[in-house]
Amino acid sequence: MKEKVVVGMSGGVDSSVAACLLKEQGYDVTGVTMQIWQEQDVQTAEQEGGCCGLSAVEDARRVAAQLHIPHYVMNFRQPFKERVIDYFIAEYRLGRTPNPCIACNRYVKWESLLQRSLGIGADYIATGHYAKIAKLSNGRYALRPSASAKKDQTYALYNLTQEQLAHTLFPIGAYTKEQIRAIAAQMGLSTAHKPDSQEICFVPDNDYAAFISRSTGEREPTGNFVAADGTILGQHKGISHYTIGQRKGLGLSFGKPVFVTSIRPDTNEVVLGEHEDLMVTELEAGHMNYMARPQLDQGERLTAKIRYSHQGASCVVTDILDHGNRIRLRFDEPVRAVTPGQAVVLYEDGYVAGGGTII
Repeated sequence: MKEKVVVGMSGGVDSSVAACLLKEQGYDVTGVTMQIWQEQDVQTAEQEGGCCGLSAVEDARRVAAQLHIPHYVMNFRQPFKERVIDYFIAEYRLGRTPNPCIACNRYVKWESLLQRSLGIGADYIATGHYAKIAKLSNGRYALRPSASAKKDQTYALYNLTQEQLAHTLFPIGAYTKEQIRAIAAQMGLSTAHKPDSQEICFVPDNDYAAFISRSTGEREPTGNFVAADGTILGQHKGISHYTIGQRKGLGLSFGKPVFVTSIRPDTNEVVLGEHEDLMVTELEAGHMNYMARPQLDQGERLTAKIRYSHQGASCVVTDILDHGNRIRLRFDEPVRAVTPGQAVVLYEDGYVAGGGTII
């Protein structure tokens, strides 16, 4: 009997080819597009791209028809609102910079979609993420970077659990983006030349602060830009407009580059400084998720990525706290703009060792 796999079809070329490859490999494939939008007008505004809007549903349905596989739309509006949108708003209000894609992967695309898929008899779920999964000699599952370093998405997937990894397939992890588009074109898939979506799917105009104001119905209070010593330098528009390392859009002129170096939600202050003020050698992370092993060891050397686009930096684990739920790291060389709320993902011997949220 064929193993059954539910493919999360976002209407893009990657998930389209994922479904195609799995069908070629002999799986019993069903396509599912997740309905996450809260309001119809948000979907309409998102017509040109994104991963779960109206156009995505139609593109996914068209590909499923080409592949002769069933396609369904499943409603995940409630978990998406609770786990992604509400989290996104709360984090910005606390002066942190959230990563909604990581939350969506962990709690919506996997926790919700996987459980519903298993409930209808599926053996696996699959997506068009650029990553690989390996089962190690210790019996644990771990992510490995994809064949395309430029497109690798292991950073955004570090928070998946062992149970989730055991029931997941990443069929495009062995390919580059160029190869995926070539396969799609060769198969005549309608999404072969569809451009990638770059922005956060539920904030298509990239104006996070305006989205938060619309969602909450509240006007965010203005406050002071300050130097590290508290000297007032000007007035900011509200802390959700800013993130660590930001230089543009400050509305101030000092005759030299200045950057956001920290955000103080308790006093509603945004601290400005120079480039060297962004360089740090240590960080603390919490809400740790371990992958290749049950836990890390103090003194262990790893490579850490502190943001999606970061190339990775060598570090050592200096402290294990709260029974492993928090750790401290020290970098061999200073790293720029360590940002609370973002993830730090740790790599060892070509595998994801684990990761957590920067405190």
